[in-house]
Amino acid sequence: MRTNWDDIRHVLAVAQEGSVSAAARRLGVNHATVLRRIAAFETAAGTTIFERSARGYEVPAERARLIAAMEDVEQAVLRVARLIEGSRAPVHGEVRVTSTDSLCRFVLPAILADLQRVEPGLRVELLCSNAHLDLGRLHADIAVRPTERLPDDLAGEVAGRMRFGVFRARGSHVETWIGAAGPLSRSVAGRWLASSVPADQRAGAADSFMVMAELAARGLGLALVPVVVGRADARLEPVEGAAPPMDVPVWVASHADLADLPRIATVRRALVRGLARALDA
Repeated sequence: MRTNWDDIRHVLAVAQEGSVSAAARRLGVNHATVLRRIAAFETAAGTTIFERSARGYEVPAERARLIAAMEDVEQAVLRVARLIEGSRAPVHGEVRVTSTDSLCRFVLPAILADLQRVEPGLRVELLCSNAHLDLGRLHADIAVRPTERLPDDLAGEVAGRMRFGVFRARGSHVETWIGAAGPLSRSVAGRWLASSVPADQRAGAADSFMVMAELAARGLGLALVPVVVGRADARLEPVEGAAPPMDVPVWVASHADLADLPRIATVRRALVRGLARALDA
């Protein structure tokens, strides 16, 4: 069987996303292209890959090892692309940084502005996402992420620790809480809210610390958010003792294949220095 990487990546996208439409959005192609690529792969393989149902495209148990092998191929292809890019990367140029919405709004712009004045040849693209970290699919070079540990394929260092605090609308006496939804439910703050605040004491929830802070500022409840977010809003006041002290390491990381490239190393050093100052304030 002669395999085609384009066919494999379309099959893999459907397997990971669970539907043709979601895979098409991720790959930036239309619905028909995804179907055509799946058909081409299945024809070449002489077998079907998916079980089609009203719930979408599902991978049967007997095809799980095949999908796992495709994921290995994907990682190998991405590594080749990174090594090729690294071999021709200039000292100056574009560096893509991904981080959470809170850090992108309140911390990173000032750091990048200072860097731009020192290194005018660098152009930094800032990608805001609270989703699960995957630099390969985000097409980013550096990740700035509050997390307990990094995936095995990333190399990085801890720039500081993000502290959390409880905030409410200034002058209010609200006692209900705003919960954490989506990716935030897996954060240190989200886990504490889920385990310590009964459901009937939560006025609502949000999947962004910035949105949680905005809801709190409107008087809808107590928000457990990063201190850098709560302090930045004059409408909010801290509520001491409402939750135990908690914090999380903030990593500056990139793929090990790219970590030593001059342009990426320069941005990483600037981010580590700037975050250390901002998070310690």
